[in-house]
Amino acid sequence: MAASSRAQVLRLYRALLRESQRFTAYGYRTYAIRRIRDAFRENKHLKDSEEIQTLVNKARTNLEIIHRQRRPHGTGIMEPAQITVAIMRAVNSARIILEYMQNQNLPKQNQAGR
Repeated sequence: MAASSRAQVLRLYRALLRESQRFTAYGYRTYAIRRIRDAFRENKHLKDSEEIQTLVNKARTNLEIIHRQRRPHGTGIMEPAQITVAIMRAVNSARIILEYMQNQNLPKQNQAGR
């Protein structure tokens, strides 16, 4: 990953964590932080720049959704179900990429086992 892409991803990671800290409900706050950290950890070895950019775009979209749902004074107006959906959208792309990566490795593993 290029240095600029790495810096971009790290800024996005920090922004997502910072916004997650603003959830007033403890359960949603800890859930969001855990899911964001897990998703970024799972994808830290990703090399394909197109896949990285796709994930970055999805994460930006979800960060914007969280921003829009906040009141001007900083208190959230999202319903619990909406919070869960926003968090799941932010990390769902990580699962898709992991499945893709695992499926790409299956033919290699099958050939090695023969």
